[in-house]
Amino acid sequence: MDPLLYQVEDRPPAALSWLLAAQHLLAALGGIIAVPLVVGGVLKLPTDQTVALVNAALLVSGVVTIVQCRGAGPIGIKLPCVMGTSFTFVAAAIAVGFEHGVAGIMGSALAGSMVMIIGSFFMPQIRALFPPVVTGTVVTMIGLSLIPVAVDWFAGGQVGSPGYAAPANLGVAFGVLALVIGLVQWGRGIFSAAAIVIGMIAGYLVCLALGKVDFAPVVAAQTFAVPQPLHFGLAFPVSGIVGMAIAYLVTIVESTGNFLALGAATRTPMSGERMARGILCDGVGSALAALMSTTPFSSFAQNIGVVSLTGVASCHVVALTGALLVLAGLFPVFGALIVTIPLPVLGGAGLMMFATIVAAGVQMLGRVEHNKRNGVIIAVAIGCGMAVTVRPELLARLPAFVREVFASGITAGSLVALALNLILPGRPTAFDDAHAAEDFDTPAGERA
Repeated sequence: MDPLLYQVEDRPPAALSWLLAAQHLLAALGGIIAVPLVVGGVLKLPTDQTVALVNAALLVSGVVTIVQCRGAGPIGIKLPCVMGTSFTFVAAAIAVGFEHGVAGIMGSALAGSMVMIIGSFFMPQIRALFPPVVTGTVVTMIGLSLIPVAVDWFAGGQVGSPGYAAPANLGVAFGVLALVIGLVQWGRGIFSAAAIVIGMIAGYLVCLALGKVDFAPVVAAQTFAVPQPLHFGLAFPVSGIVGMAIAYLVTIVESTGNFLALGAATRTPMSGERMARGILCDGVGSALAALMSTTPFSSFAQNIGVVSLTGVASCHVVALTGALLVLAGLFPVFGALIVTIPLPVLGGAGLMMFATIVAAGVQMLGRVEHNKRNGVIIAVAIGCGMAVTVRPELLARLPAFVREVFASGITAGSLVALALNLILPGRPTAFDDAHAAEDFDTPAGERA
């Protein structure tokens, strides 16, 4: 495994640090604002209320990202982890919103966050459920589930949209991809570390020359705005709290997988205690999000791809990304400028980032004992995860509870892997599981 360019505790030079932080910002910003935009759009909220959701999402994302990276008492995983609004909560938020308004969404999210906060105290036990065969499968599934997103970006939108897979879109995306590959493979110093942001800047300039950049969001954005706590008020419908609680349980599984992938990317052993700190930050951050009037949070898998691809594992860099997110929340025009990046530019870089997570998962599985039992776990879990990823209609006629739990390919694959590992005969003893996981999480160069 190639050595990291910057370790977790390293602090790159100031100018380079800000450039690398911007790289993470570009990877995360679209996902952070997408959830409040979707919720606001479906609920037909007035523009000013949707803007309030977006501004609060950016500001709280920045604050929680800094806490996750730096730690605050028992809160924070102290790894380069970008936090943002989670699509896991969209269905529950919309259902609550139609019946109880935005106040119901915020109150339900606040009450439901206790599930994650309490769950964080049981992470050592949960970690024991993730032996190497499950860990490697989950990490692989994280990357695979993100590939369709990158493909749509690559083509310029959703299937059926005007210009989807137009030659110009594919040309820009392939150009960005080729440049990122070249810089990662042959670049040195800043050119390798900042390969993604350099590739995206080049693609943006090409799109600008071709007239493919729409500055309407910048024109419409406010220059400065301070998100207001309890902007929508709070309401606590029982049905909404139950729906949100289920979504939080799903998020615990997803975040556990993300943290395991992050541990592999940063060469950091992922103990139950460390994961507990990360999950607690997820829960507390989601509670803060509700109080600040936006939707709940989780860790961002796409930024794990940035770490894996560039070899920059510095917490200092990602904490600066948090600072940039805070600025984006206070200066909406800044975030609007980032939103003008055309989708093919994101797709060229995103395909490389997400595929890198797949490669990391495959490498992890390569260190798992090759036997029939492990083969069944890997095959069935990935097959089930990909089934709901590429054909979400598969769940359309099932009860709402089932759809809520299994709608994410990451969650579906993770739960199947966990269940098969517990059910199939021949499971290693608890001691063997713990020993294997410890060896699995330890960088090769540090093993005895």
